[in-house]
Amino acid sequence: MSTDGHLKPEPHLERAISKLGYTAITLNGVIGAGIFGLPAVAAAKAGAFSPWLFVIAGLLILSVVLSFARAASLFRDTGGMVLYADRAFGPFMGFQAGWLAYIGRVTAMGANANLLVTYASWFWTPLATEPYSSIAISTLILGLTWLNVSGVKNAIGFIYLFTALKLLPISLLVLFGAGQIDLQMLAGAGFPPMGEVGEAVLVVLYAYVGFEGTVVAAGEGRRPRRDLPWALINTILITGLVYILVQMVSVSVLPGLAASSTALADVAVVLFGAAGAVLLTLGAVFSIGGNLSSTFLSAPRMTFALARDGSLPGWFARVHDSHHTPHVSLWFYGAFCLLLALTGSFVWLAVMSTLARLLTYMICIAALPRLEKSCEPMEGRFRLPGGLLIPAIAMLLCLWLVSYASLAAWLTTLGFVLLGSLLYASVRWRRKN
Repeated sequence: MSTDGHLKPEPHLERAISKLGYTAITLNGVIGAGIFGLPAVAAAKAGAFSPWLFVIAGLLILSVVLSFARAASLFRDTGGMVLYADRAFGPFMGFQAGWLAYIGRVTAMGANANLLVTYASWFWTPLATEPYSSIAISTLILGLTWLNVSGVKNAIGFIYLFTALKLLPISLLVLFGAGQIDLQMLAGAGFPPMGEVGEAVLVVLYAYVGFEGTVVAAGEGRRPRRDLPWALINTILITGLVYILVQMVSVSVLPGLAASSTALADVAVVLFGAAGAVLLTLGAVFSIGGNLSSTFLSAPRMTFALARDGSLPGWFARVHDSHHTPHVSLWFYGAFCLLLALTGSFVWLAVMSTLARLLTYMICIAALPRLEKSCEPMEGRFRLPGGLLIPAIAMLLCLWLVSYASLAAWLTTLGFVLLGSLLYASVRWRRKN
């Protein structure tokens, strides 16, 4: 039996996303605002040893990414985590996986929209005050909504642009700073106590999350079973390389890195002079803009998939007649993000967002053994070396990470799980009656 065989027929979505497109989406989903704050945080945790934290974190998160890559090779429909959990554990768990992932992304979208406007206010200070900040946030979110409704090709083109603009200033920083990397200092950095290493790696691991959103848009890919695994793995490798090099340059160039609130801008000032701050501030705007664009493409496909499978009202699954995009889900997502961004209520959800993602990872990893049993052999599918050993390691990693979550984060997350359960039950009851 095929892994797609039990699913409801998918409304017509244009299959326009290529291997490069998936890579750009994933890259923008992972490299967002964190690259401009993590260098200082990592330096405060581990000093000269901090570049090696990104190596350790990258190797650890790779087990989770490989598990997702294998699951992605089994499906070609929209939904990602929703499909994996639904196929393995039934529609209720499919709904919860999608619901948790959706909440985590919509709150992050609201937060990053505010952050982008904050960075942009460096160029025009009134943006930091009302009503200009609200006008800018509204224009940004409504513009992204319209762009995505107008067609997936337009959205992908925008993501390509932001990817190039995002990586250019960071690449220049690495290129011109590479000659000042103090290899002797890095090689001689002492290994911190194990307890401190665990806490530091936990922080740095956040640099790698966001990759999971790409698998949701499998229904709009040309060859999703082959292209998605390739995009996921290469994105983590690229991201790891970028973070390691940026951290090496930053630690070597800026002695006071740990105390800096604008780490890369300060590094750029040392390397390029006053123009450096302008360059890296633009980089921050482009980086966050690319992250928002990528999230906007993937997250609304979650409600589309949930509605297609009968867990949300059917109008979420409506596809635009001419643009072939899930326009209702896109406008709903835009309105939800705008509400959170303007009211600021997304702030108290920020801690919960990370926990929600980890729980989603665990559901999908746990689904993999059942998915393996039900799929038909197909030549060219991505295969995991060692069978289920890598998913087992990934599950242990996630369990270790969630053990660090606070009671408040757990209670908030459980509250959203309960809310989602009630929503699911009400929709099912109305459909039944």
